[in-house]
Amino acid sequence: MNTALIMWIVSLIAFIVVEAVTAQLVTIWFAAGSLCALIAEVFGAPLWLQLTIFVVVSAVALAATRPLVRKMKNKPSVPTNADSIIGKKALVTEEIDNLAAKGRAEVNGMSWSARSEDNNIVPAGTEVIIQKIEGVKLIVK
Repeated sequence: MNTALIMWIVSLIAFIVVEAVTAQLVTIWFAAGSLCALIAEVFGAPLWLQLTIFVVVSAVALAATRPLVRKMKNKPSVPTNADSIIGKKALVTEEIDNLAAKGRAEVNGMSWSARSEDNNIVPAGTEVIIQKIEGVKLIVK
């Protein structure tokens, strides 16, 4: 078997395996370039032409898919589950006292352990804003 043929087959397989493992469009362009260079090798093209085809096809594939990749990466992240309540209002249902390690607040009909962001005591019945979540506790202000 020809050395160039083996090189293109191995590189094609390697790029496909890396792409399958990462699933993030990391090497798909080089796999396309390797495939085209492999086809050129099968038809007897010289090595310099195979390398040129590899570089050109990889670059064109990258340029053609770049807007798609940019669109996929720039998708705004949508808060899910607990993160979606950060910034929302909650009602203190049990006095929040960080020193006594007690306090509860209710948001969206769910009761959470709560702590004050500034270590102040927050009386029951107070409306607070959720600043962040630490473990299973709301940190409120």
